Formats: sequence, C-alpha cells, structure tokens
Amino acid sequence: MVVLLYLPCSQITWASSHREAPLISADPLADNTDVYAFKSPTDAEKVVLIANYIPFEDASGGPNWYTFGQNIRYEIHVKNNAATPGDDITYRFTFTTVNEDPTTFFNIRLGKQNQKTTYTCERSIDGGRTFTAIITNGVVPPANIGPRSIEDKTVGLGAANYNALATKAITTASTGERVFCGPIDDPFFVDLGGAFDVGNFRPKGRDAVARYNCHTIAIEVPVATLQKTGKSVAQAANILDPDYVIGVWASSSRKMIQTLNDGGDVSFDGGWVQVSRLGMPLTNEAVIPIGMKDRWNSVTPYNSNDLAFASYFTNPELALYMDDSQFGTAVPGLAALRIQSKSLGSFDFRNGKPGLFGLKGNAALNGTALAENAFGGILLPNATSPRAVDLLPIFYTGVPNLAPYQLATGKNGNPLAVGKPFINNFLPTLGDMLRLNMAVPATPRNDPNFSSLGLVQAAVLGLTNPTYANTNIQFIPNMDGFPNGRRLEDDVTTIELQAVGGVVLAAVGLWYDDFTPGTTASPVTPNLVKVLSFNAGVTKNDTTLKAAFPFVQDPWRGFIGKGYVAEEANVAKPLAATVVAFDCATGKLSFGRVGGDPNRQVEYLAAGTFNGTWSTNVNQQIEADLLRDVKSSRSLWIWARYVGDQSSLVNYMFDFRTPCGLRQGVPEAKEPLTLRVMGNPTTNNEVTVQVTGAAGQQVQLILTNSSGQRISQQIINEAASAELRTVSLGDQTGIYILQAVTGTERQSVKVIRR
Repeated sequence: MVVLLYLPCSQITWASSHREAPLISADPLADNTDVYAFKSPTDAEKVVLIANYIPFEDASGGPNWYTFGQNIRYEIHVKNNAATPGDDITYRFTFTTVNEDPTTFFNIRLGKQNQKTTYTCERSIDGGRTFTAIITNGVVPPANIGPRSIEDKTVGLGAANYNALATKAITTASTGERVFCGPIDDPFFVDLGGAFDVGNFRPKGRDAVARYNCHTIAIEVPVATLQKTGKSVAQAANILDPDYVIGVWASSSRKMIQTLNDGGDVSFDGGWVQVSRLGMPLTNEAVIPIGMKDRWNSVTPYNSNDLAFASYFTNPELALYMDDSQFGTAVPGLAALRIQSKSLGSFDFRNGKPGLFGLKGNAALNGTALAENAFGGILLPNATSPRAVDLLPIFYTGVPNLAPYQLATGKNGNPLAVGKPFINNFLPTLGDMLRLNMAVPATPRNDPNFSSLGLVQAAVLGLTNPTYANTNIQFIPNMDGFPNGRRLEDDVTTIELQAVGGVVLAAVGLWYDDFTPGTTASPVTPNLVKVLSFNAGVTKNDTTLKAAFPFVQDPWRGFIGKGYVAEEANVAKPLAATVVAFDCATGKLSFGRVGGDPNRQVEYLAAGTFNGTWSTNVNQQIEADLLRDVKSSRSLWIWARYVGDQSSLVNYMFDFRTPCGLRQGVPEAKEPLTLRVMGNPTTNNEVTVQVTGAAGQQVQLILTNSSGQRISQQIINEAASAELRTVSLGDQTGIYILQAVTGTERQSVKVIRR
C-alpha cells in the first residue's frame, strides 16, 4: 500500500518558534525556534550566528532521541547589501542518520551509537544559485542520555564528560568558519503560560522552556566574510559604520511530496518548499494573527512579501491592551505599559491615530529620516498607522543613525534635532530579519553595566549617565544588544513589550503623557519609570551559558530528567570550592565542592599545582618549590566552575602552611602584585591568567607581541583578592608579553604561543 501526501507550493504553510503556528506543531523537526546574531564576546573580528530547532525536547525522551531531520534543509540566511535580490550568503545544512548497532533497542551500547548523525554544510555566495560544500561528515554529538551511555568506558562511549563530546564536535570549515551542530539547553526563556492566558503576565513567571533541550546550528564567522566588501572591523569608519550592517534569518524546507510505503519506509519527492522561517523573535508568536501565521512562514522576507503583513506592525494587536480607551483595563498584566496619547502635548501613537503624520511634508523634517526625499513614504504612510515610525523600522528596515532616531541627549527638547547616536542597523529590505551592525563592539559579559535589556539599557545609560552627555559617536554598553542583533542573554520578550509600550519613542524625545514641556522638571516621569521597571516575568535562562563558542550550554541529561532533583541537592547554597584532604609532607591535596547543582560536573584549577590547567581530577599536588619555600605566600587560590561554564566561576583561598605548622616570613607584609599564566607554553588561542595582590585596585592587563605592538587590553576596575581572566592570543604563533599594571606596581610574564 502506498499513501501519497501532496503538498503544493502555493498551500504549504508551516510555522516556527516554539509551536506558535498551527501547522508546524505537527512537524517539530522542522520547527525553527529561535535565531541569534551577535558579536563574539571573545573575538572582536567574529560574529556568532545561531539557529535553533525542535522545541520542547524532553531530556529523557528516549528510546528514539531527538535529532535533526534527514529530509530537511536547514538554512541560515545573511543579507549584507540592500541593493541585491535575495540572500548574499546562505549556509545550508543537511543531516544523515545511521544505526551502528541495529540489534539493540539502546541508543548507545558497547561504544556504538544508534541514531548517529552527521552533516554537510554548504555555502552559497551568489544568491543561492550554486552551493559549495565547506564541511562534510560533520559530527553531531549524541543525546546526553546518562553516565553509563556517555562516560562509561565499557558499555558507553567512554567520554570524559558530555562537554568533551560537544567540544570535539566543533568543526572548522574549509572557508574559515567554525561550526557546531547538536543538542543543547534551550536558551530561550519566557512565561508562555502567563503570556498566552490573555496577557496574564506575572512578576514571578514560570519559564515554559526551563530544563528543555533543543538542537542548534551555531556558526562563528569572521566579520570580513559577512561584510559586503570583505572588510574587517579594524577597517570600519566608526562603530556605527552603515557598511557593516547584516540581516539574518533562518528557515527549514521539505520536499513537496511524502510517500508512506508498505513496510514503514517513507520517501520524499518533488521540489523543496519553505516550511518554517524566523528572523526577529516573537514576530509570528505575538504580532501575526493566527489566521495569517501559516502564510507568514511560507514566504521569504524578500520581494516585498512582508509588506502584506505591515499593518500588524503599524497597528499591533498588543497595543490595544496598552490603551485604556481600548482593552487596556481588561489586561492588568500590562498595566505598567501605556502608549503615548499626547506626547509633548500633541502626538497620539495609539492604534489608528496619526502619530507624527501631521508633520508630513513639514520643513521641520528636512534632514531627518522622515523627510519625503528620505524615507517619509515608509515611515509616515498615512494618518492611521502611528507605529510605522518606530515598530516598523525595528522589524522591517533597521534603524538609521539619523534624526529623529537618536537619543534625546543633546536635543534640547526637540525630538527632530540631532541627538546622541546609539544605533545604526539600517538595511532597508522591507522584510523581517535580525539586523546587526558588526562594527559595534561586544559588551564584556563581566561589565557591571551588562544588561539583558540590550538597547533599552543602552538608551537609559545614554540619557542619564554624564559620560555620554554629548552628541558624539561613542560606545555605550549594550549597544550590541537586541534589537541590534540578538544575544543569548537578551530578554527579548520584555524588550518587545516595552517597545510596543512606546519606550523607543520616549528614548528619542517623544516622552510619555505625564511630561509637560516647560513644566515637568524631568522627562524621567512615573510613566517612564513604570515602563522601564516592567518585565515579562522571566528575565533570564534557567542555566548558565558557556564562556566560549558555541556559548550555548550542554543539553540537560536524560538520566536526571526534566523534573528530577536529587535528594542531596541543596538549592539554597551556591557552588563553592574547598579542600577535603591535604598531605603536608608531599603537598598532595584533594579538591571538593559545596552546594551548587549536584547534577553538574565541576572542574578545578589552581596556580602552583603540577597540573595547572582545568581538570575534573580532584587529586592534585602543590609544586615542590612552592611547598618548600616558606617565604612564599601561604595561600593557594583554587578555582572551580561547572565544566566549560565560565559564568559559574568561584574561588577558595587555601592556607596550606598553617595546618602543617609551617611558618611564613614577614606575614604582615602586603602581598605583592603577582601575575600567573596557566598552561604556558600553549597551543591554544587564549590563556587563563591569575592576578593576586591587587585587591581593591584598578588593574590593566596589556598584551603585546614581540615587536611591542599592543594586541589587547583589559581593565579590571576593582580587583578582588584573586582575579581569573581569559586573554585572547589569536592564531599567530610566537612570543607575547603580558603585563599586569596597577597604580604602583607592574608585573610582566612571557607567554609562548606554539
């Protein structure tokens, strides 16, 4: 018996992003859940592109574990030139799955793996006309089933830990990109239960995707590969150079005809049709109405296809629930968000109102993006599309570095004047995609100003911090955040709700209704404070992120399960390091852990031990010279973290002399500045360094090459007793000089990169 399923191109309409459209919910392997595009926080010349698929993967969902589909094309699309049709760069991934031991029902047994998946990555740079394979037989790590399957050397794969498998799977393409494909913790966070209970947002929401996995395609790409003329960041005119803007979206496609044959075989025929697409987060989830969701996912953002949906952005449904003259009082969860109805006494941005349309053709618009000879036809289309001036460009064109799209700083009360530049991701394709200006530096994740509110927080700093009280182009922390691209940490649900609530209008000087020009002392009014204080209930992921590519965290373990918490878990105590045993004669010691997640493996590092690198081996030994030298420090700094997770880093100072009755010379003396490099010489493109003796002081870490050319610089504003930092060396072998500099001391170490 043969059953044919014919899927004509004009009717095939699946959707994406966590089951938010009707048809894709029946095809999870093709469901594109999230897209991210951000500057690498570890390399200024790299951009990270991530497309996630397969929502709500239960970690214990065996015996047939989740994996990429074999008859699906997964693609990441890049646009860097608005003057060209279609994609400028396309990365296409196809996957193959084999069973190494079909005689067992186990997924992994005796070193063999069923559902073993590999991939081919192809790249097109001619609009999709031709593709070239840049990776073949790329490895997809298996599901993180449990300790016997992953770590056991007899019955399982014998890996040191799951992170070792994931790290080994990172592959460098023939064209220089680094790629990882595999299962991960789903980094998205949102209270779906509250949000879709008719906007029942709650202060302490429940993360609907907590402890669920998904599958990721992550690519680390040189900026010069993505920039339209091959330029590096170092060649940019400034950090808002318009030539460095890219648009990014992802999709999946299937064959038009699926045939179910006798005996369980399935075959696929016909042309390829797009069944899922995703650019800006939550577009199809919270902007496009249910009757159009499937249609949205069937078309590309090119050829003016998205103009058919423009009215859902210029008059968004969500805005009705932020307007008391409509349905605002019926949705108390959004009570903090009220759209401007009389901004500056005149401008009404509620649905169906004129917004700034009354200024159309006015000479006051000359020189701004709203002028008719600029983009006034798009941004001021008619007297009933008020949000064409702010929401539409965020989603469809990006925002130019032109008035009025500059911060109110320096405008002296006139929103149409030149103000403080803070964004330029303008790429006017009139289609939904993430837009990222690659010239903007990444905000260090340990910067005290780093915020999951992205550009909203950058705007707050630009409006209130005296450092930015000018109209010059300068870096403001979080200028690299959503909607200028999208970082894994960005709270896009809160940001988009704030945007619908008018926060972007306020940032450029179109303040909320409770500000009266010439009367109200400050535009930071109660209404603005309410908007900035609002959050969607879940503001961060349920676990940490990795400190290096691919940055997404390893998947949850099936053996633990989604809801399991070990009996010995003490969730009240954070992870801490300790020493559980020490031999005074030999210097042998055993590290230990206190608190933290008992289901996650911990690795340790200590300067002054023989190992000197990160290791899960708890048994180490203090170097003989350090042990014998009674004039040296009596303290050994021990560092611990979850495997590969720099954000979980903790330390412990172990006094190894006092327990053994050993004396130390001049104990009252101030500890001198000390700089230690772990694993030197190294073959890696980065090293870990420890700085001690600078507590409370500002420390500069300066790296120069053998010619004296400065390679990088880090500033620790107020050092702790011990600081552990990662310093990037790059790919060039040779000798480097690393300096630690305080106001009174300087230490230098030679670093050898082999």
